[in-house]
Amino acid sequence: MPTPIDAMRERFLQSGDNADVPIVDAHHHFWDLQRNYHPWLRDLPRIPFRYGDYVAICRDFLPEDYFALAAPHRVVKTVMMEGEWDPSDPLGEARWATTLNARCGFPNAMAGQVWLDRDDVAHVLREYQSTPIVRSVRHKPTAVPRSDHTATFAAPGSMRCDRWRAGYALLEASGLMFELQTPWWHFIEAVELARDFPGVTIIVNHTGLPADRSVEGLQAWRTALAQLAACTNVRLKISGIGERGVQWSVERNRPIVRDAIEIFGVERCMFASNFPVDSVVVKLHTLFDGFKSIVADLKPLQRLALFHDNAVALYRL
Repeated sequence: MPTPIDAMRERFLQSGDNADVPIVDAHHHFWDLQRNYHPWLRDLPRIPFRYGDYVAICRDFLPEDYFALAAPHRVVKTVMMEGEWDPSDPLGEARWATTLNARCGFPNAMAGQVWLDRDDVAHVLREYQSTPIVRSVRHKPTAVPRSDHTATFAAPGSMRCDRWRAGYALLEASGLMFELQTPWWHFIEAVELARDFPGVTIIVNHTGLPADRSVEGLQAWRTALAQLAACTNVRLKISGIGERGVQWSVERNRPIVRDAIEIFGVERCMFASNFPVDSVVVKLHTLFDGFKSIVADLKPLQRLALFHDNAVALYRL
């Protein structure tokens, strides 16, 4: 029997009007700082952050807050990313998100916190296998500034760390995907990871963090992205492309979005908000308006894939 979302899809395919496109936000956060402990949001002094001062997001952000900001866009499902919850309790956030889903229907799926180089990794992955809302996990590997990176980089906790890779190797049997957040100059290690473990799907977060908008910086980012795109088990989230001290705009981000789509292909990309984090540099409705504007020339089926269908298939929504 057709669902309301099926009807929404068909209406968009008929009209081609971006106002009708159903959206799956493939990467966002919810947090309740009155109840739960996220060290980076609650502790002082605050951590260094790529967007600068983030005091504005150090407050509760729940489904009702999200949907108040998303209007008038048609967000129908969401994927919640782990929000650097208390690392001593990696399973706690997924349990809390499960109760949130039971209360209001959102989030529809999530990426859970894991520490691949810790002794509890096998236990945590087993628990996630029996947590219906969890589809993937994230552990940000050790990274360094581009100026410090070398072709042989292999620090503890990095993608070349034997202990980290031993934990990563457990993902294939678990059926869980891996959310990779690392700057693009570490993609040389990510390519090795993708090729050595072809049974694990890697989902690149935040487009590889192309913060350097110089001609040379963007060319190096494109080259790194293309090398990773050659691995068929990798997908790409177009999100988190804001710049420190600069308001997000179509003019500044169109080349990033279109290059990413050209390199990975429509069928392997999806849009996501990274809210409330990206609220430091953009309003949610402005962000979705911007994504829609940037791909307005694409066919309706391609736009539907980017905004909805690819995330539905990948996260089994």
